[in-house]
Amino acid sequence: MCFGWLELFGVFNFKVIVQEMVDVNLPYPRLFALATITTQLVGSLLVITNFSGLGWLGAGWLAVFLLLTIPLGHAFWTFEEPKRTHEFHIALEHVTVVGGLILAAILSALPM
Repeated sequence: MCFGWLELFGVFNFKVIVQEMVDVNLPYPRLFALATITTQLVGSLLVITNFSGLGWLGAGWLAVFLLLTIPLGHAFWTFEEPKRTHEFHIALEHVTVVGGLILAAILSALPM
């Protein structure tokens, strides 16, 4: 997942993001789409800039978001093959990114 371009895509293609929320049967798809875009933009900016030493907050926010997307949007255990494997790979990618975000959170909290 590439933080930055995806959020900008969502800002300019809000209907596509809302449709993704509808596709995974989330209630209030517009609200979830807005929360997704906001989380990715603000969380990424906090990690990148470490504004006021809050990079750890952005990293944690993004990590929780990514972990929640697994059961809400990529519940691989509910699909038949070959979609199950595809969704499993996405879930593994999210876990991998969470590992990097944990490292980013630790590093952002260290004194310079």
